[in-house]
Amino acid sequence: MSEEPVIISREGSLGRLHLNRPKAINSLTLEMVRLIDKGLTEFEGDDSIASVLITGEGERGLCAGGDIIALYESGKAKTPDAERFWAEEYVLNARIAAYPKPYVAFMDGITMGGGVGVSAHGSHRIVTDRTRLAMPETGIGFFPDVGGTWILGRAAGEVGTYIGLTGASFGAADAIYAGFADYYMPAGKLGDLAAALAGLPADAGGSEVDAAIKGLAEGAPGATIAENRAAIDAAFAADTVEEIIAALEAQGTEFAQKTLKTLGQKSPTSLKITLGLLRAARGSKDLKECLDREFAATGLILEGPDFYEGVRAAVIDKDRNPTWVPATLAEAKAPDLGALAAAHDTLFNS
Repeated sequence: MSEEPVIISREGSLGRLHLNRPKAINSLTLEMVRLIDKGLTEFEGDDSIASVLITGEGERGLCAGGDIIALYESGKAKTPDAERFWAEEYVLNARIAAYPKPYVAFMDGITMGGGVGVSAHGSHRIVTDRTRLAMPETGIGFFPDVGGTWILGRAAGEVGTYIGLTGASFGAADAIYAGFADYYMPAGKLGDLAAALAGLPADAGGSEVDAAIKGLAEGAPGATIAENRAAIDAAFAADTVEEIIAALEAQGTEFAQKTLKTLGQKSPTSLKITLGLLRAARGSKDLKECLDREFAATGLILEGPDFYEGVRAAVIDKDRNPTWVPATLAEAKAPDLGALAAAHDTLFNS
């Protein structure tokens, strides 16, 4: 195949977007964001294309997220590249959500962070027996972005709060339960589905795509988040991270202890930013409003120390032992997101 990081191709009436950085689990760069956008423009104006499919090359996954090394280096050097990447990525996320043709995503294998952004806003989202989905950003001093706060804020009960704060990874059944995906099928059937989509007539719409998917879809096994829903709702309903911690301590169950240990490893500042964004998302009118708020919050991340320390510990030195500043929830401050957003450039006019 081509060496391009995103391969744009056509199979029958199906427009294909192949993320093509398999050695990096297809982590997104600014060039890739622009190529995806280019492909969407081509397919939108082509009457012979009925639907669009995004997939990841290689065996490991659709996309592990944004290229955080590039973002780290840009932030350290204070170049505009990181802000430019997030701006164009978030605009792409909104475009996918509003795309006029069926947008199908194979969320096979690792689908995290930016990988969620190019898949979970689509009209037809498919997970498999190999799916591992997460918004793990609090572990690197960041927050769930790419419109993740919109999805998490609309999840049942406090499931979205739990996922966003803990960065928990989960499989197909939980992805559907939490609102990230629509259908499940074994990975071995994805080729059959792509062929079926390619064989649809050029004037096919969402109902025909639905029928093609349902002909191969199955019930997703292995839900775990739903089993802990009562405990999650009870603990994560609080509006401060400190109160959530206290509620988990009071529960004292194995699940609560495991969750406390996980939260204890995250950036305290990121936890407070994330909870604020998730609560604000519940009152937002649309995805764009959440993306604008997330874009404003990236400025906090670039100015503070935790993102750089989180990336260092996770992917540069790989010691898995970040030193957060501040180190405790008591010292970390919850940002005034309203004032922050009002003072920041917006991506959308609405």
